[in-house]
Amino acid sequence: MASPGSTDPAHLRPSFAERDAETATLFERLSTASDYEAEHVVEEITLLYLDLCNRMAARYDGRGIEHDDLVQVARLALVKAIRRYEPGHAPSFAAYAVPTISGELKRWFRDRGWVVRPPRRLQELRADVNATRAVLEQASGGTPSDAEVADAVGASVEQVREVDVAATGFSPLSLDCSPADDDRPGLEAFLACDDHALESADDRVCLTEALTELDDGERELLLMRYVEGMTQREIGDARGISQMQVSRTLRRITVRLHDHLVDDTAAAEEGRTLEPPLTSAS
Repeated sequence: MASPGSTDPAHLRPSFAERDAETATLFERLSTASDYEAEHVVEEITLLYLDLCNRMAARYDGRGIEHDDLVQVARLALVKAIRRYEPGHAPSFAAYAVPTISGELKRWFRDRGWVVRPPRRLQELRADVNATRAVLEQASGGTPSDAEVADAVGASVEQVREVDVAATGFSPLSLDCSPADDDRPGLEAFLACDDHALESADDRVCLTEALTELDDGERELLLMRYVEGMTQREIGDARGISQMQVSRTLRRITVRLHDHLVDDTAAAEEGRTLEPPLTSAS
């Protein structure tokens, strides 16, 4: 079979009527051929329709998949159509092969074309948006606005813009690629950051549990001192007690919290130490 990129000279192609007649003859031979001869007949039919595969594959150029890959998909679909075709069940073999090839190309895009696959509603809307935009460009001689396209397809402007963003899912930028040269870090270096809140998540969980051991007044005292940043004198004035009482209460609370956290840590360590090793059942 010819390579994907090759095309037959136009002057050597038979007319549609001639090709249909030759195809019908070949299918008659195929119906009575031996297994060995059948492979040669299938190849002859395939060669007759390579130009059809090339034209149908070209309709999908520029959508993120290499042209040669599209041609190969179309040719495999052609061979599938040859093996499934039953003469007399369609006006001609070409009438049967075209929807078969088209379906395989669309299925290829649906299953393998997207690196980041958007929802099906966006995939379906994308086809309408692209077709409508092309018609509007031909009619106006310019680039239609998102509002004009949205009005023509019966969608919102936000949906049309969402379709345009989703189109980048065919060939998204890799986080490993360098923005300028190999000496500079990849995109991930500009997106990643240290999450200090995540690093302290364990401490917050343990502290929250310890705080449940305090009463409302003690928790309010901690809030005033360590969250609102009030001085001990300000707290004393607000609560009608002396600064010394505030200091002693805070010390007592922090010691209780410390002991609670230390006890929990020690218990966890002891549990890991005393846990018997797993053994297989005898």
